[in-house]
Amino acid sequence: MENYHGKPNTFVGQVNINVTNLDSALAFYQDVIGFQILQQTDRKAVLTTDGKTALLTLEQPIDVTPKEGRTSGLYHFALLLPTRADLSVFLRHLLQTGYRFGASDHLVSEALYITDPDGNGIEVYRDRPSSEWTWSNEEVSMATDPLDGESLLAESDSEWSGLPADTVMGHIHLHVSDLQKAEEFYVKGLGFTVVSHYPQAVFIATGGYHHHIALNTWQGAGAPAPKKNSVGLNWYTLVFPNEEARGQVMEQLQEIGASVMAEGDFFVTEDPSGNTIRLVV
Repeated sequence: MENYHGKPNTFVGQVNINVTNLDSALAFYQDVIGFQILQQTDRKAVLTTDGKTALLTLEQPIDVTPKEGRTSGLYHFALLLPTRADLSVFLRHLLQTGYRFGASDHLVSEALYITDPDGNGIEVYRDRPSSEWTWSNEEVSMATDPLDGESLLAESDSEWSGLPADTVMGHIHLHVSDLQKAEEFYVKGLGFTVVSHYPQAVFIATGGYHHHIALNTWQGAGAPAPKKNSVGLNWYTLVFPNEEARGQVMEQLQEIGASVMAEGDFFVTEDPSGNTIRLVV
């Protein structure tokens, strides 16, 4: 696995989502997805793959409401597995569980798509080597082609034992209300580079990755933000390589009129669609 999720890049580190029932959500995220519990309270669980790094946090608000339709927020978060063999093992596991899923070949990657019991979207994928990606006019070629499941299954016959320890949060894909405003915020404010366009969507990255973040208006232009207590995204983190890089981005955010607030050892901002981002080092 190439180093697109470490220094000197800026990348998504952790995602925090609301669920309607923590116990049933935990059963799904452990038994179907393969996470381990790092920390747990009555209404919150922090999940890990290596026993020390938080990748996903589940919260059950007291007044939680079901996932709302036609709003901004989470389309999916994406777990990047280290190898194709790992994805092969996960695919066989999904087939054995009987849990419904989708699959696509994106040219740069092979991906499986699952929805948790509350409707939160999840992608589990592996990257093809960057030497196999095709770039033209500073944009990377991606597609949504059928996945060769037989070839993938033939890659490994190992037994499934949960997510590999070095799984990372590969990217996050968000619904936004205004694509132009979102692109300006993420490029001029947060310092990402546009690497691909798709109908009503834009893909952005740092360090030449195929995308750390994707933005779309597939829920409709002008889609409102969901209620804070509804199922879906609470926040996600962007991990900066150092304080200097984070400081530069905070200046850029203020220059475009975005709010940045200090909370403990991190800073918080919101994109124009109300998606909350924690800026961490």
